[in-house]
This record gives sequence, C-alpha cells and structure tokens, in this order.
Amino acid sequence: MEFDYRDLIGRIIAKFGSRRAFAKAVGRSENTISKKLSGKVPITKKDIENWPSKELLDIAAQDVPAYFFTLKVQEN
Repeated sequence: MEFDYRDLIGRIIAKFGSRRAFAKAVGRSENTISKKLSGKVPITKKDIENWPSKELLDIAAQDVPAYFFTLKVQEN
C-alpha cells in the first residue's frame, strides 16, 4: 500500500520553503525526509504525532488523515 504525500510536501514547502529547512527543523537529514516522502522509508507514528504540530506544519487534527493516509491511485 502506497500513500500519496503530495499535499504533505506542498505543506512542507509552504511552511519551510524547502525540504532541507523542514529536515533541519525536525532534526533529520534531508535524505531521510526525501526517502520518507517518496515512500522508500515509512513515515513513523512518531512523525505523524510530531509533524502536524503548530510549531511545525500547523495541521489540524481532523486534517491529519488527508496529509498522511491518502492512498496513491494507480494510473493505467
């Protein structure tokens, strides 16, 4: 099962300007963040608990599923 993180990536860019700046804010390498957002490395429960916070991405609790659990639709 693959997730579509396009909205999450857009939010990161809107709030931080780049994945690099976001990675620095969450104490991870840019490479790790890129792997998570491309689905090569899973986004953890801890990430989902921390990233939406007001201090980081400011995502309301009811909007978390749209950012983290939207399934990627396979194109034919």
